[in-house]
Amino acid sequence: MTEYDQLAGFLAVDPANVALLADTAHAAIAAGRPAEARALIERLRAIEGPSPAIEHLTGLAAMTERDWAGAATAFRTLTGAGVDAPGVRYNLARSLAMQGETDDAVALLDDDLAAELPQAAQLLIGLLHDRGDMDRAETVARMAFDRFPDHAGVNATISTLAIDLEDLDLARAAAGRAGDHPEGLVTQATLAMEAADPAAAGALFDRVLAVQPDHPRARVGRGLLALSGQDAAAATADLDRGAEGFGSHLGSWIAAGWAHLLAGDAATARSRFDRALAIDDSFAEGHGSLAVLDLLAGDLDAARRRTAVALRLDRESFAGGLAAAMLAAGDGDVATAGRIVKLALSTPLDDRGTTIAQALARMGGRG
Repeated sequence: MTEYDQLAGFLAVDPANVALLADTAHAAIAAGRPAEARALIERLRAIEGPSPAIEHLTGLAAMTERDWAGAATAFRTLTGAGVDAPGVRYNLARSLAMQGETDDAVALLDDDLAAELPQAAQLLIGLLHDRGDMDRAETVARMAFDRFPDHAGVNATISTLAIDLEDLDLARAAAGRAGDHPEGLVTQATLAMEAADPAAAGALFDRVLAVQPDHPRARVGRGLLALSGQDAAAATADLDRGAEGFGSHLGSWIAAGWAHLLAGDAATARSRFDRALAIDDSFAEGHGSLAVLDLLAGDLDAARRRTAVALRLDRESFAGGLAAAMLAAGDGDVATAGRIVKLALSTPLDDRGTTIAQALARMGGRG
């Protein structure tokens, strides 16, 4: 018999017991039974009238139902009444974040709250990372790494951030603390890719996807693994699905486009590159990648314009540099341009044998 069942039995005998009603509502929420919790809360409200305790229960029940708007309303009522408990502020921040109101969520998650509650630190690091506020995200992450060594969620989130910060030591240490947390396993897989261990990376990505088939980082990671192994056909499905899951992750759309190009589908490649530029038209790799497609299609004027834009935005742009090299070496000859693309994507860049396709994969994972 669960705690909820036991308390519900007691309540059947003493249905007007206010303390027992509250305890049973809490137990219903903990058991994932929000409908029963709401019914109990309404019974409690009918006896007691409105109160901060009842509003708090209402917010918790709404969170269990993933009714984020309802939860935010309840917790806002509490904070508006002067209730400033850390748990209430965190729950309000989470409810707002789940609705996409990230500015308001971040404003609630100050450094003191992040230092007090590991779940608040985890949420803040993730939101700052998503917003591109890498300096503050790193500051909070390093504090949380020292303060919450045993919290799997915090360490998993830190490990993801550390990959994008290119701090592989921190990524490795945090992922090692994260246990079976999916984000930590994805970080371990990414590190295995960096260590040129595709078998280990693939096994870890598969492990995550067996539990969460739509996990975007694992989808993109497995697609990038296939791309780095020059298996473009296998890469396209995972990269497309992962890019859709991420939504606004520029590198994923670019990597998906190159996978389609390598698989021989220039039209779909163009649609993926266009998607990246629709998200951010100042992204150099998007312009450079489209310049390569323009060259392959024989549209030299468009290729020159896009190449110039890409290199103006980022002198180190891979795709922009490739397009410029193709223009110079091929002098506009489409057949020559096609050979340059294939050669460039398979030519080792360093003494470890890293190819440009693998470099693209890394860019896709971090961009």
